Amino acid sequence: MRNIVLLRPINSMIEFKQIIGRGTRLFEGKHFFTIVDFVNAYQLFSDKEWDGEPEGDGGTGGGRTGGGEGGGGTGRTGGGEEETEKKPKLRIRLSDGKVRELKSMSSTYFFVDGKPISAEEFLKRLFDTIKLPELLGSEEQLRKLWSSPVTRRELLQRLEDAGCLRDDLEKLQELIDAEDSDLFDVLEYIAYAKPPISRAARVETNRSNIFNLLNEAQQEFVGYVLRNYVAEGIDELDVSKLSTVLQAKYGGIDAAEAALGEVGEIRQTFVSFQERLYLA
Repeated sequence: MRNIVLLRPINSMIEFKQIIGRGTRLFEGKHFFTIVDFVNAYQLFSDKEWDGEPEGDGGTGGGRTGGGEGGGGTGRTGGGEEETEKKPKLRIRLSDGKVRELKSMSSTYFFVDGKPISAEEFLKRLFDTIKLPELLGSEEQLRKLWSSPVTRRELLQRLEDAGCLRDDLEKLQELIDAEDSDLFDVLEYIAYAKPPISRAARVETNRSNIFNLLNEAQQEFVGYVLRNYVAEGIDELDVSKLSTVLQAKYGGIDAAEAALGEVGEIRQTFVSFQERLYLA
């Protein structure tokens, strides 16, 4: 952890320089250090006389710097100036012969055994070393596992055990421009090169499959859950969220049971509609 500098809210240039300066402390085997800037502090404290000209593209989430034996300047942007040209995407050909595209963001790093690696290196590691396609099985097997909150949670745990953390998947979700998609789409894109679709599009595509087998009260309940899913993401479909959903929608369990039946029936409705959400 000595190679990582975390930036928190900072009130002065002096304090900023002191914090960055910690990364430049030398010790044996240290050749660089990483700034993890969660608060965009670099935009507030640009100082070319101290920093020199910016190296790389800066950005949040960790700017790589020349520290240790390399000395000196931080890899931050000089004045927070907006880029006028859209950067081309990074095209990565994996061992299946197909290309995956990522945003060209040199400042986004993944950590393996405490060491930062680039997004390209991490993607290749995920595909070739962790062997994600083999871990997931076929597209149909992945769809089946993901469509149940129980097996979905087990799959995410299996991925973590293999070295693919959920945080890493969420980073990749941003890098493939899939923030409004599902983590399911991230896995499909990496493993099978299948383009992501938005959560809203998934709901619309499968709407008739989902609602045709529900009564009016169940349709209202499931519709509420799906709106939360589209707005917030996959966590809204986890069984651990069910009590919170019922409290928010109906004001409590008793009112929910009056509308939908016993808790067991409500849970079954909550689980079973998800199978139809991932049909296509």
